[in-house]
Amino acid sequence: MSDHGFGSEPSGHIPEPADRWLLVAVAGLLSFVAMLDMNIVNIALAAISDSLDVSAATAQWAVLGYQLPVVALLLPVGRWLDGVGQRSALLVAAGGFAVCSALAAVAPWVAWLIAARIAQGAFGAVLFVLMPVLAIRSVRPEARGRAMSVPATLGPLGAVTGPAVGGLLLDHLGWRAVFLVKIPVCLLALVVAWRAMPKDGRLRGLDRRALVDTALVATGVTVLLASLTLAYDAPGWLLPALAAVPPLWWWLRGPGGRPVTGALRDSRAYPAHGAVLGLAAGFAATHYVAALYLQRDTGFSATATGLALLAFPLGMGVAGPVGGRLADRYGARPVAVVGASLTALGLLLLVPLGDDWSLPDIAWRLALAGVGMGLNGGPTQALVMGAAPRERTATVAATLQLARSLGFTVGPALATAAWGLAGPADGVRAGLALAAVAACAAVPLIAFRGRTAPSPAGEGAGAAPGTSPATAPTAAAGGRTPGTPPETAAGPRDRTATDEEPDETTDAASAARP
Repeated sequence: MSDHGFGSEPSGHIPEPADRWLLVAVAGLLSFVAMLDMNIVNIALAAISDSLDVSAATAQWAVLGYQLPVVALLLPVGRWLDGVGQRSALLVAAGGFAVCSALAAVAPWVAWLIAARIAQGAFGAVLFVLMPVLAIRSVRPEARGRAMSVPATLGPLGAVTGPAVGGLLLDHLGWRAVFLVKIPVCLLALVVAWRAMPKDGRLRGLDRRALVDTALVATGVTVLLASLTLAYDAPGWLLPALAAVPPLWWWLRGPGGRPVTGALRDSRAYPAHGAVLGLAAGFAATHYVAALYLQRDTGFSATATGLALLAFPLGMGVAGPVGGRLADRYGARPVAVVGASLTALGLLLLVPLGDDWSLPDIAWRLALAGVGMGLNGGPTQALVMGAAPRERTATVAATLQLARSLGFTVGPALATAAWGLAGPADGVRAGLALAAVAACAAVPLIAFRGRTAPSPAGEGAGAAPGTSPATAPTAAAGGRTPGTPPETAAGPRDRTATDEEPDETTDAASAARP
């Protein structure tokens, strides 16, 4: 079918917008930095405790002070970003993140350090949500898979490599360098955003209703995360997580939560969110159980254990770009399903872990699971965000990030509980089996094809590269002016309610052009 209707200019006469891969690279780098900060400080806690003369429990807040606001503010930040300009938000978030890093590095006492980390967590929440939005809006729909694979791969790699990077900096430059290392990347992002991103809408403050919504979500998510974190050592802490239900339920039933559930319902994204949570929980549980087993039960050194566990991020880093290219060629969903299946297979092969296994025996199974995660990450994000209403792209990005963050937290907690219930003899296998079950559950969830109602032209997240929510309608409609019926500019639509998501096969747009 032609992609232009009667009386309209042929699509070949309309200049094709250029993909802004420099902005995609910035999205990947900032995703790496934001995730790096989730774990890089862990290894410096003892040095911080000694330098600032505080207890180890107090020094732990240098980590929690960042992690809690990052996750607790994801949903409110997503709603806020849907109504402001990307360029302004990126400049403020990257600049604030860099300033807070510098303040943390020069902290003369622990209260200063914790305050800087809490503020940095708020800016980090903006980066977490904004980076996939920046990536998907910087390219044409047929390049979404490649674009989304950049932050989807570099973000988790930042989390996994954080302890290694932190250890190198701590040994050679001291604990303050752990905070300074992110500043050059933030400065580079500021320069690129200032020069390459078009001016768009201004920032706006939060009204009273938005502040109430933020307080409800932050309270519920913080209680949930605290319970899951404490459950690592005492599974009984899972019960207080029920206290998170009232504030989150109140928010979901109110005017702040309805647009979020509406966006997920319109894009049929609930199963994919479950898949993201399951894969994240499976990976985190496996990493946690394998690290404890190798060091405590087998006597392998920390270096040998780290090298074996490094197989997962290596596999993920190699497969991430490949997954994006395959998604653009064959469609996002098939590639995501294959990736989830490989991850599940790798984790299943780890379940019979025994004392007679060598490090290579463990490493190749982890590498297989990592390859699967690399193939799955970008296509899954492209699939979900591409089907989201354009005016709710950041909201859906926030829900995806929240699902992944909860998976990373709940995985080790449930693995610990399974280990304790199974006893010392079978605890390792029980924890690994739980991780494998979580990954296996993700396969049918990501394969599920929801029924989507027909959407008018230009409604999806893939507006023309460089456009903001305020200016995208004209570009996304193929050059038509606002108010012109979609049929006039793009030809009559013949999609039905059983159609797949508009970006199910991301090269469909290029295939339709003469």
